[in-house]
Amino acid sequence: MALLQIAEPGQSAAPHQHKLAVGIDLGTTNSLVATVKSGEAVTLPDTNGQHILPSVVRYLNCGRKDVGLLAREKAAEDPYNTIVSVKRLMGRGVEDVRALGSEAPYHFVAGENSMPYISTVAGEKSPVQVSADILSVLTARAEESLGGELVGAVITVPAYFDDAQRQATKDAATLANIKVLRLLNEPTAAAVAYGLDQKAEGVIAVYDLGGGTFDISILRLNKGVFEVLATGGDSALGGDDFDLALATWVASELGIDTDTLGSGLARYLTEKAREVKEALTASDTVSVSVAHGDARGELTVSRDQFNALIDKLVARTLRACKRTLKDSGVDVAEVQNVVMVGGSTRVPLVREKVSEFFGREPHIDIDPDRVVAIGAAIQADVLAGNKPDSDMLLLDVIPLSLGLETMGGLVEKLVHRNTAIPVGRAQEFTTYQDGQTAMVIHVLQGERELVDDCRSLARFVLRGIPPMAAGAAKIRVTFQVDADGLLSVSAKELSTGVESSIQVKPSYGLSDGEIAQMLQESFSLAQEDLEKRRLREQQVEADRLLVALEQAIEADGNELLTAEERDMLLSEMAQLVALRNGDDADAIEKGIVVLSNESDFFASRRMDHGIQQALQGHTIDEIEEKK
Repeated sequence: MALLQIAEPGQSAAPHQHKLAVGIDLGTTNSLVATVKSGEAVTLPDTNGQHILPSVVRYLNCGRKDVGLLAREKAAEDPYNTIVSVKRLMGRGVEDVRALGSEAPYHFVAGENSMPYISTVAGEKSPVQVSADILSVLTARAEESLGGELVGAVITVPAYFDDAQRQATKDAATLANIKVLRLLNEPTAAAVAYGLDQKAEGVIAVYDLGGGTFDISILRLNKGVFEVLATGGDSALGGDDFDLALATWVASELGIDTDTLGSGLARYLTEKAREVKEALTASDTVSVSVAHGDARGELTVSRDQFNALIDKLVARTLRACKRTLKDSGVDVAEVQNVVMVGGSTRVPLVREKVSEFFGREPHIDIDPDRVVAIGAAIQADVLAGNKPDSDMLLLDVIPLSLGLETMGGLVEKLVHRNTAIPVGRAQEFTTYQDGQTAMVIHVLQGERELVDDCRSLARFVLRGIPPMAAGAAKIRVTFQVDADGLLSVSAKELSTGVESSIQVKPSYGLSDGEIAQMLQESFSLAQEDLEKRRLREQQVEADRLLVALEQAIEADGNELLTAEERDMLLSEMAQLVALRNGDDADAIEKGIVVLSNESDFFASRRMDHGIQQALQGHTIDEIEEKK
């Protein structure tokens, strides 16, 4: 007789079974996968005992590919088919990646919606596909090590990644057949790894300098809630730039012309620079020998020389720290803990400058290469349901404000930057013209006041609005940002219930430094933007009044106006048109008041005329009966 397995309703048949979930740090230079074993978060090695997987993929003409160390070793020999630092290409357009120049020495072609594809002997590969190949190796390693199928993964991203870059990361996971439990900001993962979430309260700064990106995040822990107060950084600054600066200097010292540098030699010098950089962490001087093609030479590099080369790059990170502290409303003296993340924080100058800036020694106990993956694994363990009693709550933030276009090319912000996610915001709008039956919803990202100064994310059209007088319809627009930082927008006409929506999924993201530039411009041009906004608002109000009067004169002017009155109104309207086309907001505002006052008599006559027409042919008794 077969036995029936019995479980309480809503409970698992195996309530004590440990679900297999991992945290993945998909890094620019290196990637790792980690999990929680016997209550401890650990990174998982490959069959050779190597925990770190270089984020490098080499495509071969036989359809095979090498991922990791073997691929990195062939980077100089086969530069066009060996993709390194692909994270820098994620979520970017073709022109953006071509602008990287020697940092991305590939043959790019434009794919659908301007997504960049890299020409290789194995065909055209997008950054999403390359990242998926890296993720596939990591998940295969995890399943082999854990002896089972994964229920999902938490994948970390730089806090400064915009919507397009986050979506590209999620697409790569989908392509690698990974269920994403959550996209987690790298600084938040690092703080979790150090167990700072277990403390009662306090302000934490996470300085994350990896191979290709820099993040600085200010977090506050209060009663179990991990809130990101502000985040900043540079999505195109990291150890790769240290290597490039050193490689350029080495080439100059050896008399190698950097303007005619081939891709193979460029990769070779960059790899040599990386080795020197790592050696200088423990030594004051390092000898470097160059032997590639016709390039030959030897020289000695001192730590002081290296520090001089990267000093300005490190200073850029500290300026971002200062801006982010200001955004968070926290003074540097209030920061109780500083966490350093990313392999580039091993550089002595970086540790020294960060310690000086914050006035305290940072946490460097956990391997900076592993700390993000470990934090992601702890969060994955919670999200997989292995710790139902966990009270850890992570509140990440969005890096740039989200809004939509209103009349006059103005931006109405619905979700402001540094708002904790997930978040939902709704606001009601109305129609601009009489009888309007459709509305274009233009979604934007940025801090400026005008559409032209912000980034367009998506457009969609709400149709089926009942024809009403201008301003009568009510359109509710809702923005939803999920825990991964991904946006969906919907619009609904309230009287009929007609609705339209879109999952914002741009094919590429912001170009190098564009996020930082947008933030900087939002501060430096704030007053100018406000003046431009006020001018546009007055122009829109003038247009509204002129259109209304024009329609009124066309409908009732012959019947209700004398020739002199009609000419007077047309003259006043012409004066307002002239003011409206100027750039003096105060003059336009005064012109609107003048025209409104001068046309009041006409509005009164139209109202009286309308009432007379409505009452015509009816007795007082009939009207009373209708009441």
